[in-house]
Amino acid sequence: MTQAELIDRDMSALADELRAKGAPFAIATVVRTIGATAAKPGAKALLTADGTIQKGWIGGGCVRSALTKAAKRCLAKGGPQLVSLHPQDVLAEKGVKAGDDIDGVHFARNGCPSKGSMDVFIEPVLPAPELLIFGASPVAQSLAAMAIPFRWSVQDAELTAPVIPLPTGARRMVVVASQGKDDAACLSTALNSGAEFVAFVGSRRKFATLSERLIAAGADPQKLAQVQAPAGLAIDAVTPEEIALSILAQLTQVRRKNHRSDEASNE
Repeated sequence: MTQAELIDRDMSALADELRAKGAPFAIATVVRTIGATAAKPGAKALLTADGTIQKGWIGGGCVRSALTKAAKRCLAKGGPQLVSLHPQDVLAEKGVKAGDDIDGVHFARNGCPSKGSMDVFIEPVLPAPELLIFGASPVAQSLAAMAIPFRWSVQDAELTAPVIPLPTGARRMVVVASQGKDDAACLSTALNSGAEFVAFVGSRRKFATLSERLIAAGADPQKLAQVQAPAGLAIDAVTPEEIALSILAQLTQVRRKNHRSDEASNE
């Protein structure tokens, strides 16, 4: 077995371990080199959420700072990045500065004495977005069943259990489908869960009444104003299954919003 095969096997094993834990990471691959560079095309490395190289090798310390920043940026944005590293004089010749993003390429300075250039493709590997569902109502049960095939990490929320902080790059969305059982407490916990999106299954009037109670108890009015109530897209849903479908469609819309924006900006 060659050294490259050993590295690939070890990297795959670590990747499987991180996926099982739900931990985000990134894979960096050298796709092109110009001039003298330590790493050659095909070199790979696995970087964890803090930008540390755990497996593989992609060059010396003079390029690691740029790759660490790029990996963190990719994980935060949730999308891949092509990083083009050049010596300062080459950047000047190209008329770009370190940190510039042009046509989907992020430019960075290569401070290695060899003065070579290299392009590195960094791909984030993120855990499935977490869908936290409060309640055991028919809508909650239908939504949980529907969401799993669409690669959501479905979690049944409990008021007595603390909400676990999310790792870097992970996403959380919350649906309060308690429908009459501990509505205020569920909504209050949802507001403080660190979720990027919170939806409430219920009428606007019911949500307005709950909001008044929560604000009187010290809840943040701005957070309440961002809650989607009633939950789901307007598809004239009636049954619990139809309501769950409308909610899943809205969650998908929120989940894919940045992906669509990125595609449009690159057209």
